[in-house]
Amino acid sequence: MVKLTRIYTRTGDAGKTRLSDGSATLKTDARVAAYGAVDEANCAIGVALALPGIPDEIAKLLALVQNELFDVGADLSNPMVPEPKWEPLRVIAESVTRLEHWCDKFAAKLPELKSFVLPSGTPLAAQLHVVRTLVRRAERAAWEAAEEYGLELTAAHPAGGINPIALRYLNRLSDLAFILARYANCTTGQDELFWVSGGERHSDNKK
Repeated sequence: MVKLTRIYTRTGDAGKTRLSDGSATLKTDARVAAYGAVDEANCAIGVALALPGIPDEIAKLLALVQNELFDVGADLSNPMVPEPKWEPLRVIAESVTRLEHWCDKFAAKLPELKSFVLPSGTPLAAQLHVVRTLVRRAERAAWEAAEEYGLELTAAHPAGGINPIALRYLNRLSDLAFILARYANCTTGQDELFWVSGGERHSDNKK
């Protein structure tokens, strides 16, 4: 258990911070941007969980995801090394598999998708679309870190690589958020709003 006895430390006033392995880096480092974006997505999930009437099955699922996103952040914050002194916290493949299972489970209950969905509907659905976009941004930020530090350990990047499983986790989570947003609408009788292209809209206006 992490004990936080004092919130402000002044250690970051010079524009630097420390990664999980204790090494110092700039606050503008791609790795820091990545786990910061993961934190943003996690906060958005917290808003979804605070909404009234959220179904228990979704609430329990999201509560677990919130914990796993802390694992993702810790993973991105911990450079990979060949022989770590202590076993670092890493996202595991089973977590990705569980996300895929949830995607399949909830998608099976939805009508066929024939167009792009507009982010709207119930408060829960709309917030889950916010979650979807923030997770996508976190995934892009993590890939930027991977471009800089490499995936895992390679000859070009003998230390400091990014765990590819963490990247897959973020990708699947954004898919799940989209599916759950549709589920939140469809199971409450809320009609989904679909994208109408510019050509179609202009054509309708001429009628």
